[in-house]
Amino acid sequence: MNFLKYICVLFPLLAMAQISDIEPDSTAVKYIIIEGDSIPRTAIDLDEVMLLHELKFDGKEDRIRYLILRRKTIKVYPYAKMAAERLDSMNKRLASIEKKRHKRKYAKRVQKYIEGEFSDELKKLTRTEGQILVKLIHRQTGETAFNLVKELRNGWRAFWYNTTASMFDISLKREFDPLNVKEDYLIEDILQRNFQSGRLERQKSATKYDFFDLTNKWLKPTTNNQ
Repeated sequence: MNFLKYICVLFPLLAMAQISDIEPDSTAVKYIIIEGDSIPRTAIDLDEVMLLHELKFDGKEDRIRYLILRRKTIKVYPYAKMAAERLDSMNKRLASIEKKRHKRKYAKRVQKYIEGEFSDELKKLTRTEGQILVKLIHRQTGETAFNLVKELRNGWRAFWYNTTASMFDISLKREFDPLNVKEDYLIEDILQRNFQSGRLERQKSATKYDFFDLTNKWLKPTTNNQ
């Protein structure tokens, strides 16, 4: 599974977020400025809450398959999230570098760091975990893993990485398609439930789908048969 280390290549480190302490007795008041006047804002912004349907399974085997998919999705999602973050940071950094020679030098330096930091963990992924990761990278970045490797390395390497991956029945060109692939819908369902519970940190998806429309599509046939 050595080819997987190139999926998350060339993404710089994130800056650590700072958390400011608030005195327990203090009350934070925000103001809205309207034509020079400050108006106190007492409303509180709440995180969006999605009302999810109750999970139903056709049988024990169906439930086991979902639980296995859930375990694998939760395991690899952080890598896809990291890839999206690194891609955004890298693009901003490269945009500030004018000379191609300096761009290549920067890319190689970051690549060595990523390979040394994460390659051992990525090599431990199973075939199915690797394919889920490829699909989630497309979900988070809007680009297939193949195109990312092609852009960040070159087309020839991307071709060979995809050929090597195909030996493990993994395609780096695979897209995340919950509209037409039920497993992808189930992956989306797993993500939404774990975003809701706080087990996974939500990151804005680069691919746009209406989860409720997807649910209606995939669950209606089951409902009609009951």
